[in-house]
Amino acid sequence: MGAGGRMAVPPSKKADSETFKRSPYSKPPFTLGEIKKAIPPHCFKRSIPRSFSYVAYDLTIAAIFYYIATTYIHLLPNPLAYVAWPIYWACQGCVLTGVWVLAHECGHHAFSDYQWLDDLVGFVLHSCLMVPVLLLEAQPPPPPLQHWITRTRRSLRPQAEISHRLALKVPQQPTRPSPHTWLVTLTLGWPLYLAFNVSGRPYDRFACHYDPKSPIYNDRERTEIFFSDAGILAVSFALYKLAIAKGLAWVVCVYGVPLLVVNGFLVLITFLQHTHPSLPHYKSSEWDWLRGALATMDSDYGFLNTVFHNITDTHVAHHLFSTMPHYHAMEATKAIKPVLGEYYQFDGTPFIKAMWREDKECVYVEHDEGDQNKGVFWYNNKL
Repeated sequence: MGAGGRMAVPPSKKADSETFKRSPYSKPPFTLGEIKKAIPPHCFKRSIPRSFSYVAYDLTIAAIFYYIATTYIHLLPNPLAYVAWPIYWACQGCVLTGVWVLAHECGHHAFSDYQWLDDLVGFVLHSCLMVPVLLLEAQPPPPPLQHWITRTRRSLRPQAEISHRLALKVPQQPTRPSPHTWLVTLTLGWPLYLAFNVSGRPYDRFACHYDPKSPIYNDRERTEIFFSDAGILAVSFALYKLAIAKGLAWVVCVYGVPLLVVNGFLVLITFLQHTHPSLPHYKSSEWDWLRGALATMDSDYGFLNTVFHNITDTHVAHHLFSTMPHYHAMEATKAIKPVLGEYYQFDGTPFIKAMWREDKECVYVEHDEGDQNKGVFWYNNKL
């Protein structure tokens, strides 16, 4: 129960022929300390040999895929080669997404007990994936929501709303997902976010994640971005020399397309972690750190959960304890579920179906009609 006898869990709504039970949004009856006590102490211990073993494993698999692709695919007849390259792109992209997750752990100081080592490993791995190092250091979203930017109905452009109604001839019609939009989002969304802050937190001037003078960073971080940019430029120069020696098509096939797969998964994973009809969103009047950290969703990507080092199905625990290494996150998730109760959110819908459903159902956020609490918002799709 919330304040004044109000129910902490609002009535569920229908979405895509399914019923979603909304997460509680009132102040949790437990503290962060009580959650931590439920987790075995060894889950917070970071092991350098074990952390490096995952880096070595991923890079070995990536090297094997590279060797097979560059040694054998060109020997295949054209019909088979046209099939083999997409298989390589998908497999290599998934493995490199796992590498990104390990670098992400370095940014959260979850790789080792030594900050300098985490910085060094994160710098090398993320430079190879053309990502600014400081992008790793995300915290649970501040109000109203910043880990994944969410629009209110009022913020939608009036012209787009009018055009939508005129085109459909039916007011209050749910929006429909666009395959073309998702194709652009998954392939170019991540680079556009890094270069132009597209879909990122709004600033009062142009923001770029590669610019040390960007409003994204504080004075302490600007020097670090200079070093990060130097690493990305070094990788870019190496790719340029490879393109001269091997040809641009070779670089695109071997490195460029798998990197696009990584970009696509980063967008998709982040989208599904923070976009769901069951998740509340808060204004400053309601937001606090713990409720903000709990406003995320664990998902099931099948065997890719392991490939992605369980960033997909243990993200709730990661939000709460970001310095915990990924190889303890599954055990920690099992331990915190009894404490969190209904505050723990998991959706086992196949991720492709979930992507399509969330794009259709989660267009903007607004508070429920008649709800006196104007600081809690839920997803809607009626325009």
